[in-house]
Amino acid sequence: MLANSPAIIIVLIILAIIFSGIFTVQQGSIAVVTMFGKYRRVHRPGLNFKVPFLENIFRRISIQNRSVELQFQAITLDQANVNFKAMLLYAVLNQDEESIKNVAFKFVDDRSLMQALIKTIEGSIRAFVATKKQSEILGLRGEIILHVKEQIDVQLESWGYHLIDLQINDISFDEEIMKSMARVVSSNNLKSAAENEGQALLITRTKAAEAEGNFIKISAEAEKQAAQWRGQGVALFREEVARGMASAAKEMEDAKLDASFILFSMWTESIKHFAENGKGNTIFLDGSIDKMQRTMQELMSVTDATKK
Repeated sequence: MLANSPAIIIVLIILAIIFSGIFTVQQGSIAVVTMFGKYRRVHRPGLNFKVPFLENIFRRISIQNRSVELQFQAITLDQANVNFKAMLLYAVLNQDEESIKNVAFKFVDDRSLMQALIKTIEGSIRAFVATKKQSEILGLRGEIILHVKEQIDVQLESWGYHLIDLQINDISFDEEIMKSMARVVSSNNLKSAAENEGQALLITRTKAAEAEGNFIKISAEAEKQAAQWRGQGVALFREEVARGMASAAKEMEDAKLDASFILFSMWTESIKHFAENGKGNTIFLDGSIDKMQRTMQELMSVTDATKK
């Protein structure tokens, strides 16, 4: 039993050495292995093996997405201070060996990487804002993000990373600037309201004038038409009167009647018509014999003229 003890110890030592070279890499991570300080290879998630005592796990790199919040200040072209709050989302470029080597060896630690990344993005935004006026900044969120991506994508790739997203959550100015901007907005709103009211009043008056003009035009047309109809009515009335008088004169002549009798009858019928259809008007008639004879003579002259 004792004779076998050294062999057992040796076996246990060998097993211990072998097991010391076995290690696991978690999902979402990649292990970088070095030997004597020099890069050897990378190991993917799962069970892996390294040469015991000679190879060393230099660094475990997460390939998952990372985020960081930014808060900084920039100055516009017209010397206005702009406060930014943003969220940066980034990750390892890919799982290629070259990208992993850049991530592992470009920076001493993650803190140095984070400091360089934040300062690079802040500098890019500050350079962009410095070319714009205060009044333009609030409407340029998209342009700012595109500018940052164009400026730092190449730099990040050389570090082994890429920018997934940059969200600018808040853009604000100093309190005095915000108050002045509020006053400008208020005055512009009042100006727009006054212009709208003026336009509405102009439209209302224009429409009223057009309606009045159309009314006058229609009224004039109607009056013109009515006058034409009245004239035609009078003309027709006169034609009928003339035609009736001519017919009556012809009938008297054919019947060999005394014209004075018929005229007297017409005269009395007219008086009767006035009396029955009058509406309060007073008509004075001279009932003397002389006046009657004079009236009859006038009617006879009208009849003679009609015959001619």
